[in-house]
Amino acid sequence: MTTDASPPARSQRHSRGDVVEAALAILDEHGLPDLTMRRLASTLAVQPSALYWHFENKQTLLAAVSDRIVHGARARDHGESDWASAVRFEAEVLRDALLSFRDGAEVVLSSQALGLGAGEALTRLTAAIHLGDFDERVERAAAGAFLHFLLGHVSHEQQRLQADSLGVVTARHEAKPSDAESRSRHERDSFEFGVSLLIAGLTVQSEAIRQR
Repeated sequence: MTTDASPPARSQRHSRGDVVEAALAILDEHGLPDLTMRRLASTLAVQPSALYWHFENKQTLLAAVSDRIVHGARARDHGESDWASAVRFEAEVLRDALLSFRDGAEVVLSSQALGLGAGEALTRLTAAIHLGDFDERVERAAAGAFLHFLLGHVSHEQQRLQADSLGVVTARHEAKPSDAESRSRHERDSFEFGVSLLIAGLTVQSEAIRQR
């Protein structure tokens, strides 16, 4: 006896990459506080437990999201570039990558603090500094300082943007729509100035060490 009954449809399986991309979409639309495992599971039409096939916990998920954000930074072969120019380039493209996602800096900062993410950012900064033929210990310390400045500065930028969008900035400091371009330029100038200060400080510190 034949039957027309079809086997029950299986739920769609998602790859690790699918989960990360869905998490990024939620992050960009709703922000980090609303990036929950339950919301992510609902977006992917799976049970929350299914996510744990790919990620042990939310911290490891955020680390993967962090790596994905950083990996989006433009890359180039520095070739014969001097180390300072290479550092400026890496700082600029990493800043752009963080700003490309809502709360991007906060995600990377939290993962980096736990030692779970942002490895590529540190590696790229270290490689740029290495072009200056500094002592290995100095390279590691300097790369960490540049990364901490980068994450802190962009985190401040994004918090201010969020405050503006929520209308919680006091009238005295509220930016007019016509000031948006000016404010953006100010933030970039401030960032570049900070990077220049760190480069100058590293140069002086390195020369002092070599003269000992």
